[in-house]
Amino acid sequence: MTEKPVDERAWVVKHKRFLFSVVLVFLLSLFLSGCFLGHSAWWKEEVLLHDGQTIIVDRSQKLGGYPYVASTERTILEEKWQFVIPGTKEKVTWIKDGRFPPQGTMLTMILLDILNGVPYIATVPSVCISYNYWGRPNPPYVFFKYDGKTWQRIKLEEFPAELTESNVIVGRPDYQNRTGTIPIARIKQDNRYLEAHLKKIIRQPVKSMDCEEMVTNGKGTWLGIDWFSSEPSYEACVKVCSEQWFSKDYCPCDRLFNTKIQGGK
Repeated sequence: MTEKPVDERAWVVKHKRFLFSVVLVFLLSLFLSGCFLGHSAWWKEEVLLHDGQTIIVDRSQKLGGYPYVASTERTILEEKWQFVIPGTKEKVTWIKDGRFPPQGTMLTMILLDILNGVPYIATVPSVCISYNYWGRPNPPYVFFKYDGKTWQRIKLEEFPAELTESNVIVGRPDYQNRTGTIPIARIKQDNRYLEAHLKKIIRQPVKSMDCEEMVTNGKGTWLGIDWFSSEPSYEACVKVCSEQWFSKDYCPCDRLFNTKIQGGK
């Protein structure tokens, strides 16, 4: 009995179809997961410095999926700012990690300026977890100074008084402005409806902050302080800590009950 001859052309066609299917499935999975190349944004901003000079800042975002069904904006996984210090060839980069602290930073830049060749930035925590992670500052800013190698956090008193006006687009620009170079006038227009403390650096505490106090177990879990402060005794509070995997270093019971005792005297 003779074997049926193999049609080589049919085998090649079938093989190509199989490879095409594999590639198509791979690209589709990237698209659905938010990792496709189109899920990024980049543009430039013309930033006006306090002394009248301008610099061009390259700003890019890596985007993830939609946080919920009705979302019109994708989550920002990472945001990168790059600029050159005037009069030098030194390129400086600031990166915002979009993950929740302590893995990420979750800070929104509102001001970038340069004084005596030293870059400074002012940021605000993007969400309440970030606000608690950065120590619940009031006024609600987190300041940084570039030391030539890395960005170092500085106190309000160390942030130059000359640097006052918000000069970058806070948050995301309008869809039509997420390409090319955004001029100074457009940045001011985009920021015109910001809250007062985002348009200009204030140096007095804000009377009311919307973010409740939260504590973390150091492993990424955050809980409102009411989980612990509502307990009737120190022992009950410690029990909640153990149930929520809070170690002694992170458990707030000592602070809470010492505060209550002092307040009752």
